[in-house]
This record gives sequence, structure tokens and C-alpha cells, in this order.
Amino acid sequence: MRGASMRSDTIKRGFARAPHRSLLRATGQIQDDSDFQKPFVAICNSYIDIIPGHVHLHEFAKIVKDAVRAAGGIPFEFNTIGVDDGIVMGHEGMRYSLPSRELIADCVETVAAAHCFDAMICIPNCDKIVPGMLMGAARVNIPTVFVSGGPMQAGRDKDGNKVDLISVFEGVGQHASGRISDERLLDLERNGCPTCGSCSGMFTANSMNCLCEALGIALPYNGSLLATDPARHELARTAATKVLELLRQNISFSDIVTPESIDNAMALDVAMGGSTNTVLHVLALAREAGLAYPISRFNEVAARVPHLAKVSPAWDGDRQWHMEDVHRAGGVPAIMAELAKKPDALHLNVPTVTGQTLGEQLQGIANENPECIRPIENPHSAQGGLCILFGNLAPEGSVIKVGAVDQHQMTFSGPARCFPSEEAATYAARSGEIQAGDVVVVRYEGPRGGPGMREMLALTSLLKGMPLGEQVALLTDGRFSGGTRGLCIGHISPEAAEGGPIGLIENGDIIHIDLANRLLAVELSEAQFAERRAGWQAPERKHQRGWLARYTRLVTNASNGAVLEA
Repeated sequence: MRGASMRSDTIKRGFARAPHRSLLRATGQIQDDSDFQKPFVAICNSYIDIIPGHVHLHEFAKIVKDAVRAAGGIPFEFNTIGVDDGIVMGHEGMRYSLPSRELIADCVETVAAAHCFDAMICIPNCDKIVPGMLMGAARVNIPTVFVSGGPMQAGRDKDGNKVDLISVFEGVGQHASGRISDERLLDLERNGCPTCGSCSGMFTANSMNCLCEALGIALPYNGSLLATDPARHELARTAATKVLELLRQNISFSDIVTPESIDNAMALDVAMGGSTNTVLHVLALAREAGLAYPISRFNEVAARVPHLAKVSPAWDGDRQWHMEDVHRAGGVPAIMAELAKKPDALHLNVPTVTGQTLGEQLQGIANENPECIRPIENPHSAQGGLCILFGNLAPEGSVIKVGAVDQHQMTFSGPARCFPSEEAATYAARSGEIQAGDVVVVRYEGPRGGPGMREMLALTSLLKGMPLGEQVALLTDGRFSGGTRGLCIGHISPEAAEGGPIGLIENGDIIHIDLANRLLAVELSEAQFAERRAGWQAPERKHQRGWLARYTRLVTNASNGAVLEA
């Protein structure tokens, strides 16, 4: 690329940039004067010690940087923050999880735009880090490749049975109800998370890393190749060569991420029963990319895409698959290749960072385990594992991981049991105040009301670990972890804090859930709603200063991706 015009020329070319070049020399990344003639590549890393999915990324980034230099670029590494959803689960720390996505997006935009980088490699892995980087990359819109740190192995308890983080969370509920001993809970604790990497099931982190493949912004097997597999190092090296190829061909982020590629990502998501959080993040990504992608489009995709893989936290009969099983079966390419056999399930002519179209990329891909990844002619269900519910309780939509719901729960009706917070609902569950047949409503936990739209894995796992777990439904304007299973409906919009219907229902109101018809409704007339709305007052903001106070003032509801208003 010597002599070609580059974005980075802004900070390195011409006599007036002598001070800039002096500072660049001081970084140590400029090893020869000829380096000023090469493209500058941002290495956006998310290494942080507190997140097990990220503890290895410091060394992983060195492999990427060396490969970028070998391919003819000059690498400059920078870091983002990160929040571990599992560690902050069930306490005030969870209020910072979703807001951290916005900070990460701002960091990516700030560093990459301010320093005029020519291209970028993003190294995310867990929770909000993947979507935050995607959102930032959409704003900067330069040639970009994502290469994640990879999933962890599934654990094994002392008897050799597979376990994971959700086993530990549900173990807390089992222990609270006296169903398991202290020793069993300790066994789960010690073995649920055996290695570095993103937690081993189809939770939010792995869902998003798999979706990056389907978006075309990451290489094949990015989502399933284990963090501890040496082959991931080769994936990193390939990512370095591909990003420079994209730069030579002038292919930017927006050339790859389009409404059609988002359709493909959601097709994968519903085919493998991904996290409900992906809906929130895809809406945010589309908004940052300036793409029209309404929440109703998710149901259109799910209607034409069958459910092919049930990965933890879902159960496939009496067994549970994890990411290592999906990888051995052929990974995301094998799922996509099955979907490609059905007309109109995928857009096959979209470009990817491999340099091939998606259709070309899937040629010759085989499904190595038709029990783990069902063939297209033998799906778990004809429609995908996620769906959007509408109705007078969720006029702007709500989300459920229908692939992790047992068949007998596809319809449910019961009286509302309303709680103003996750803590109040958790206390009621532990105190025996929740009865079989109840519809547990946890409100004022949305993006604005929480603030931060906390995940409720502690509550859902507690209920699942108790005998009545299969006999109650749970609704919230907050979020659920990708590890949630059962009749749990989140992202209800409008949220309670903005006067949404979920904030107006009362104990005893009868709520109806009909998953087949995508319906979430309460037995209230418009006149009753109007009467209650007249007496409703917006709650006082929980934070009056600091980041969460600013977030509360600026954030949109879940149906708009919970992004910040410009």
C-alpha cells in the first residue's frame, strides 16, 4: 500500500505533521521510517482480569499484532472496559452492565476516529463487549474484522456429568429449597467454569460471537472454537491478513453489515435458540449503522427459519449440548449450511470478511452430528427459538427464548403478582409467597427505570431450582441472561418508568400468554387502563449524579435498542 492515500495520512504525512510523527516514534510501534508508509491498524482489545472470558486476551492480542505487522500493517492496541454479568448478577453492580455497552461503543469510536486509523480488528468475548464494539465499529465505518477470545469448555462434576455456570445458579435455588446439600453446591461451584473463555452454553456472549459469523464480520468458527484450542491462534492470524485485504479492496463495515446480513444473523440466532439479549443488541447495532430494522422483523425471520439446535441452557430431551459439541458438529457454518437448503431462509449473496459471499463460504460444509444440529428436514420446531410478543401489555414488543420453553408452557394464564424490583421478587420467592399459577411481574427494571435493565438470572435460576419453577411465568421490563430458560418474557416495552402498561397492572389482574400467536395481554379494557394511567406518577430517579444519572436521562426503551438519545 506504499504511496496509496490512507486515513492515517492525516496524522503522519507532510512537514506539518513532524510533531505527530515524533510522538508516534515514541510509542515504539514505528520501527523504521518506512512504517509511516504503511496502514495503521487499531487492535481493539477487551483484556481485563475480572472476566474469565477475557483473562487470556492480553496474550491473544500479541498474536494478532504480530500477524498485522507481518501482513504489512502497523498495529496499535487499545483497551475497552468490561463488566462480567455473572459476577455482577443479583446486586447493584448489574445496573452498570448494559450501560457499559454504550461506554464501550464510545471508546471504540473515540480512539479509532480521533487517531484516523485505516482499519481495525476487534477482540471481544463476553456480554456487552461484543455489541459495544459492533456499535462503535458501525460509527467509525472502516474495514473491520472481529475475532473473539472463544468459549470455555463445559465443566464436569465429581461424577463426570457436564455442568456449566447455569448449573451453579440453579444449584443456588435447589440449595435454598433443600433439594441439594452444601457439598453438591460446592461441587458445582468448583467445576461449573473450568477454563478461561466465555461461558460454555448458548448464553449472550457466545450468541453474539456466533452472530458475528452470520453477520459476515467474523471468520468461520469464531463463535465455537474453544478459547483453549491452539487453532484459535491461527484464526487470529487469518483475521490480521483479512483486514488488510479488506483495506486494499476498500470494503468497510457498512459494506458487510446490512439489513440482509442482519437477517442472516437473526436466522442463525433463532435456529440455535440464542440469547434474548441479541434482539436488544441487534436493534442497537442497526440504529448505530443507520439501518431501518424494526423489532417486528424478528418475527418475520423466525417464521421462515426452523429451530435446529438446542444448546444449554435449553435441554434436548435428557441431554444438554454446549459450544464444544456445536463446534465438533461443524459450528456455525454447519447450522448455516442446513438453513441454506431451505429457500429464502438466508441471503446467500451477501459479502463477508472472508472475501467470499456467504453462499460461497458454505459450499462443502457438512453437518457432523445431526443429533446436535438437526437436519433441515427434522427440526425441533418449524419456527425459530426466539420470538417477539405483542399485545396490550407490550404494545411495542417483548422477547422470549421460546426454544427454551417446554411444550406444555406454550400457553399460560394466571393472576399477576407485581413487584417493584428484582430484590422484592427474589425475597418473595425465597419466603414462599409465590404460588403455582402466578404470573410474576417484575417492573421498574427497564433501561430507564432500573436503571440499566438488569438481568435476572439469580431470580430465574432460583425459581427454576424450586419445585414450582415449571408452574409460574415471569414478566419484566428488564432483561434475562442468555442462560435463562422457561416461561420468562423480558424487554416489555414501553417500560414501567415511562408509563407503560406493565406499570399499570395490579395484583390479581389476569394475564394471558400465547406463544404460538405471539400474544402477551392482560384482561383490562382501554377505559380501565385510562383510569389507572390518570393516577400514575413517574417514580423519582434512583440516581441523581454520576454515569447512571446521565444514562437514565438519555436512554431509550428496549424496543429502540436501549441506546442513548443523540
